[in-house]
Amino acid sequence: MKACIPFSAVAAMLLGAVLSAPLAAEGARLDCRLDYDLRGWSLVYKHATGEGKVSCDNGQRMRVTISAKAIGVTAGKWHIDNGRGRFSDIHDIRDVLGSYVQATANAGAGKSGEAQALTKGTVSLALAGNGEGVNLGVDVGKFTLEAVE
Repeated sequence: MKACIPFSAVAAMLLGAVLSAPLAAEGARLDCRLDYDLRGWSLVYKHATGEGKVSCDNGQRMRVTISAKAIGVTAGKWHIDNGRGRFSDIHDIRDVLGSYVQATANAGAGKSGEAQALTKGTVSLALAGNGEGVNLGVDVGKFTLEAVE
């Protein structure tokens, strides 16, 4: 007889493992964070866009655009206001740019919260935010940060 573990339990364990890892790898010189707003929708295909600002402890700042695209069993419409992210293993502020692997399991109606752990090579990004909307599902995709020039 096989044991079946719900996807949400696996997602929670992975998120906990990433968030409990050290936030700065050996040799990393910068502590950087992301302040962001995000809005999106999904119906099998998930699409979200937003904007944010990356700030590092050395005084560097960079405005970014955010896009997230995923596919899965998902439906809804939502927005996240005043979200926060924390990066790990940053040597230069431009290390935060690019596409991160994203896997989410979510359910919410009305006011809701978000917590995710994303990875791009050795760089990780832990996100947390509050917002409103209706959403239900599981999906896998990418979360991309691009500099605003």
